[in-house]
Amino acid sequence: MIGRRRFINQGCILASAFLGLRSFVEKANASKALSASIGYGPLQPDPNRILQLPLGFSHKVISQRGESMDDGLVVPGQHDGMGAFQGENGRIILVRNHEVSPDHPKHSPFGQDFELSRKIDHSKIYDVGADNKIAGYGGTTTVVYNGETQSVEKQFLSLAGTEWNCAGGKTPWGSWISCEETNATKGGNYAKDHGYNFDIPARADSGLIQPVPLTAMGRFRHEAIAVAAKTGIIYQTEDRHDGLIYRFIPRVKNNPAAGGKLQALRIRQRRGMDTRNWMNSLPPKMPVAKWIQTRWVDIDDVESPDDSLRQQGHTKGAALFARGEGMWYGNDSIYWACTNGGPFMRGQIFRYTPSPFEGTPKELVRPGKLQLYIESHASSLIENCDNLTVAPWGDLFICEDNSGSCAMLRVTPKGEISRFSLNNYSSSELAGACFSPDGKILFVNIQKNGQTLAITGPWRGN
Repeated sequence: MIGRRRFINQGCILASAFLGLRSFVEKANASKALSASIGYGPLQPDPNRILQLPLGFSHKVISQRGESMDDGLVVPGQHDGMGAFQGENGRIILVRNHEVSPDHPKHSPFGQDFELSRKIDHSKIYDVGADNKIAGYGGTTTVVYNGETQSVEKQFLSLAGTEWNCAGGKTPWGSWISCEETNATKGGNYAKDHGYNFDIPARADSGLIQPVPLTAMGRFRHEAIAVAAKTGIIYQTEDRHDGLIYRFIPRVKNNPAAGGKLQALRIRQRRGMDTRNWMNSLPPKMPVAKWIQTRWVDIDDVESPDDSLRQQGHTKGAALFARGEGMWYGNDSIYWACTNGGPFMRGQIFRYTPSPFEGTPKELVRPGKLQLYIESHASSLIENCDNLTVAPWGDLFICEDNSGSCAMLRVTPKGEISRFSLNNYSSSELAGACFSPDGKILFVNIQKNGQTLAITGPWRGN
């Protein structure tokens, strides 16, 4: 995730009618401030200088980089994607990514001089390194949170020895799939190849998992995944300027470790279509709001030692996407963000509705449908959308990633868009937004600060 320059007018609330499924097309007057009743109201200054929220909402920092954890390690930095799960006795279990590379020792869970690494079982570290000095500092932590007492009861490292764990996604089988955003290969400091997904159970007492890369899901610069609950098919984004959208059809439902088929998204009757809509993109352009039929093409060399998956897919007609990042399943659809898509490279949101026969030969008769849901033309609307999530009542919450003030936006099913929160106190992206299972708490990370926040307030679903 790369920061970008942006400007946002303080307290501005934006809205417009959507076309079709209320998809938004920004007009010349879209930056005009509208009635605060559309959203939750104007944002309020934060006396703690962490995050601005509407009146009636509050936040609490529940986990901070450098804090001691229950396993004797410290909370790593670079908090990124995150999922919230229902635990026992009303507890909430958070599984949280850490986008840490070998260049970031100060963000590792082992202490800057690795003095804490002796506290863990090295057989459960994915890559111990060519010199036995742990090549990958990334991974995941698990946080057990008591919503009633508003306190963390336990936190520990749950995946170790991986690299650039950017985002991922929740699964219907009660786990978080963590994605490596890298294509690093064995050699030098690395004892193993990287660029894989890992499945981490959301359990309060699991500790470090035995890391098993989900190789059949492909080796590339992963960003996020989303699982369609009905089929168990896993959709994936790729953080490349010429990236693809993938789906993985597991051989055994809810068990990606058992293998399966990897495919890439193609626009029906538009071979190799460029959906990025950049100024210099070749026609035809991806239309905003219009639903377009899709098909999927097979990817064969999933291990991709030369990092060629996207070239393989594009050669077969797969569509190009501009840095696919956040992805989430909700409202019977898959939503994803393309961080620098659109004519001004400010971001796009896509929505995919699977076929009733998704992943079977019958889908050729009734294919899945793709819609360019939002395309930003001004920083006053969206500036580089990244992580996103769908609230239990259907609202879409979108985190921005740029080098200035980063906001979180709310899009209602009625097509109203407003700013829900704003970080203008530090130049850090918001990441990992996710709701507690009961919808009462919104968790979010401030990445560079190394903070996880719990947000509460008068949520409303319309």
